[in-house]
Amino acid sequence: MSGSTILEVTDLTKAYGNHQVLSGVSLTLQAGEVVALIGASGSGKSTLLRCVNLLETPSGGTIRFQGDVVDWRRRPGLLRGYGHLTGLRTRIGMVFQQYNLWPHLTVLQNVIEGPIRVKRLGRHEAEARAESLLGRVGLIEKRHEYPSRLSGGQQQRVAIVRALAMEPQLMLFDEVTSALDPELVGEVLALMASLARDGMTMLVATHEIAFARDVSHRTIFLDSGRIAEEGPSKTMLAAPSELRTQQFLKRVLHHDLTTEASRT
Repeated sequence: MSGSTILEVTDLTKAYGNHQVLSGVSLTLQAGEVVALIGASGSGKSTLLRCVNLLETPSGGTIRFQGDVVDWRRRPGLLRGYGHLTGLRTRIGMVFQQYNLWPHLTVLQNVIEGPIRVKRLGRHEAEARAESLLGRVGLIEKRHEYPSRLSGGQQQRVAIVRALAMEPQLMLFDEVTSALDPELVGEVLALMASLARDGMTMLVATHEIAFARDVSHRTIFLDSGRIAEEGPSKTMLAAPSELRTQQFLKRVLHHDLTTEASRT
């Protein structure tokens, strides 16, 4: 890790009417750091990621990205030197639970659409970058296929490549393996681990505890919209100090072991 702060979230809140989803969440992310977000469904993981990328408008708090305040109140997504919301999202890539690929476009067309239309990259350069990324993830031979011809794991890898093609400084992953069949999860996690080794800054909402333990530098446990515990991943996930974290991990790990046993 380089040690420079790329993301700083302070006292972030989000409410839908009377329902408080995030309650004063604060975190920092250093360049090159991988931070895992864990917690039960409804704990606020996805909402936190969507607020960082301004897919959801926060109710309060402060977000700084690369030192600049993201001022959603005055002009959504405005960052000094970035222009507008599109500028923010060219620097923060996000991959979702569902693949969200355009079904009428080929794999290659899905990947080059953003660089050409948003970053005004020439087609030749965009295609060269896309083919390099697809080759890295073992999908170069699928570049002229349509998404419907790919497995779920392949589609999710294409979705990750599409985000990487924009050359983001930060990648957000929102439970990207939750919609996959169990046998396809490994190929997506392997790609994410490879990105981590290459120094990509990542904030990852996940139920994959082994991934969080082995790949992320820190883990944050969210409970009812608050950070209940955080710490170095290997230490915290092996011996959490908070009772609520202990209960969550016991339930999740028991479920994983039971599922694995049923497949053998």
